[in-house]
Amino acid sequence: MWQKLDAQQGRSDYCLHPWKSVPSPRNESDTAMTDESEYHLLDKEDDIERASRSLKAMSHPLRLKILCVLGDRELSVQDIVEHVGTSQSNISQHLAILRDMGILISRKDANRVYYRIEYPRNLKLISMMREVFCDR
Repeated sequence: MWQKLDAQQGRSDYCLHPWKSVPSPRNESDTAMTDESEYHLLDKEDDIERASRSLKAMSHPLRLKILCVLGDRELSVQDIVEHVGTSQSNISQHLAILRDMGILISRKDANRVYYRIEYPRNLKLISMMREVFCDR
C-alpha cells in the first residue's frame, strides 16, 4: 500500500495508494447539495463527540501512518513495526490507543497479535485524506 516517494516528486516520504477511489466533483454545480438525504451532517451530540474522539486519535502522525500501512489488510505488530520504522513498544502504545477508540480490532494467533481497521467507513475517510493531502 505504501510507496516511498523521492524528494524530487515534491511530496512527503510516504503516500498511500488508494484501494478505493473517491470521486471528486467536476465543477461547482456538482458540489451543490441537491438531495439532503445524501448528505448527513453531524447533528447529534453523541455523533459529534464520537467523531471528535476518532479524529483526535487518527491525527497523530504515527497513528495515521499505521492506519495507512494497514489499509484494507490485516498485519501483525511485527509487520507494522517493519513498515513504520519505529520501536515495537512505541507501535504497541499507538495501536492500543487506536484499538481503545474502536478504530482497530485485534486478534491473537499463537504469540502474534494481528490488527486491522474495524470499519470500512474508516478506510473511506483515510482514502479521502489521501486524495486531499497526497495527490497534488
